[in-house]
Amino acid sequence: MIKIGVDPTIFSIGPLHFAWYGLAIALGIMFVVFWAYHEINKGARISYDNLLMAAIVGIPTGVIFSRLVHVIDRWEYYSQNLGQIIGGDGLSVYGGILGALLAIWIYSRYSKLNFGHLLDVVAPGIAIGQAIGRVGCTLNGCCYGDNTTVPWGIEYTNPNSYGYGAGVVHPTQVYEIIFMVTLFIILYKLRGRLKPDGSLAMVYFAGYAIWRFFVDFIREGTPFLFGLHQAQVIAIVILIVIIALAVKNKVSFVKKTDIVEKEEEEVGN
Repeated sequence: MIKIGVDPTIFSIGPLHFAWYGLAIALGIMFVVFWAYHEINKGARISYDNLLMAAIVGIPTGVIFSRLVHVIDRWEYYSQNLGQIIGGDGLSVYGGILGALLAIWIYSRYSKLNFGHLLDVVAPGIAIGQAIGRVGCTLNGCCYGDNTTVPWGIEYTNPNSYGYGAGVVHPTQVYEIIFMVTLFIILYKLRGRLKPDGSLAMVYFAGYAIWRFFVDFIREGTPFLFGLHQAQVIAIVILIVIIALAVKNKVSFVKKTDIVEKEEEEVGN
């Protein structure tokens, strides 16, 4: 058993509280942006201006949707504590990602931004960004799993921790960190090897959806539909959409000869 006695709050200035969770989310978002910037420097077909605008419209919208989906998921609590809807804690990974994607998609309709290509560029970065965010969850004491007797189970001993009093639980946050790093490696290896644009992002969405569907069986949460958590229901919908898009767009591997020719063209330019 591993005991975690970290206070979720790093420091406070008057009524303002700076938490590990917030810091981790900020660092995760920064990593995604810097990853995209790195990929542009490596030849991604996206302008710096488009990346900046995508971040400007996507990040705040993602935060709003992240909070909204969390509130819907925990409506039994928030319906009795309406004052906590705006000022309380809690975010949803799915809400944040889907909200940001919606905003960026709308922006792409009014610009020359290739939406599918952008998703392919940022997908590996999002995977690591999520892993960083889950470090914050681990320190915060949220998003933990069910009670367990496994040797690596964790117990939150700080009274201010969200997991205080939960007993020994599965460190599902750590499980996800490991999975997201693994998914990053897979996505990194597949860069430039799938067509058409948007295919690499489909691998990310499908991979994370499958992960969330299964890990939520051992994760704390409230039944949302048919005994499943909200994240599991969203995962099923995402998988159906991804499979349909993959079939419609005829996702396939790029031939090695095509990759070599493309690299030679880039060198020649």
